[in-house]
Amino acid sequence: MKSASGQARLSSETLGRLVTAIACHQDRAAFAELFQLMAPRIKAYLMSLGSLPEFAEEVAQEALLTVWRKAGYFDASRASASTWIFTIARNLRIDHQRRQRPTDPLAGDEAEDPELVPTPEKLLIDSLEEERVRTALAALPPEQQTIVRLSFFSEQPHSEIARELGLPLGTVKSRIRLALGRLRRLLDDAS
Repeated sequence: MKSASGQARLSSETLGRLVTAIACHQDRAAFAELFQLMAPRIKAYLMSLGSLPEFAEEVAQEALLTVWRKAGYFDASRASASTWIFTIARNLRIDHQRRQRPTDPLAGDEAEDPELVPTPEKLLIDSLEEERVRTALAALPPEQQTIVRLSFFSEQPHSEIARELGLPLGTVKSRIRLALGRLRRLLDDAS
C-alpha cells in the first residue's frame, strides 16, 4: 500500500507523463485519461473560488483544451503538471470575468438603478478603508510588502513569486502567512 505522499508523487508523475505524451505525440488516449483525472478537480477548484457549476464545467473543459493545444509549453522544471493546469484554469476564469465586465459601467439600465450607483457615504467609507489597508501594508517589512503585492494585487501564483524573487517556495508561503497575520493585527488595532 502506498503512502499519501507516494500517491501524490505518482499522481504528479502520471500527470507529467500524460502532458508529455500529448505534447510529443498528440496522444488522444493520454488526453482522455488526463481529462478524466483533471476535469472534476478543476471544476471543484473553480467552484471553491465561487464559480457556478455550469461556468466551472465550461472553464474546466476550455482549460483542458488549452492543455491539448499548448502541451508543448509545459516545463516540468518550472512547475508540476497539476500546478500548470490549475494556473491555466485560473487564468481562463479571470479572463472570462474580465470579459463579463461592462466597458462603461454607467451605460444602459444600470445607470438608472439607484442601488447600483454608490452613495457619497459609501465612497467615503471605501476611501477610508482603502487608506487603512494602505497604511497597514506600508507598516510591513519590505520583503513582506513585495510578496503581498505580487500575490494579491498581481495575482501571481506562489511558485511564480518564488521563481521571480529567487526564494524557496516555503519561504514565500511563510512570508505571506506572516504578512497576512500582521496585516490582520494592524487592521484590528486601527479599528
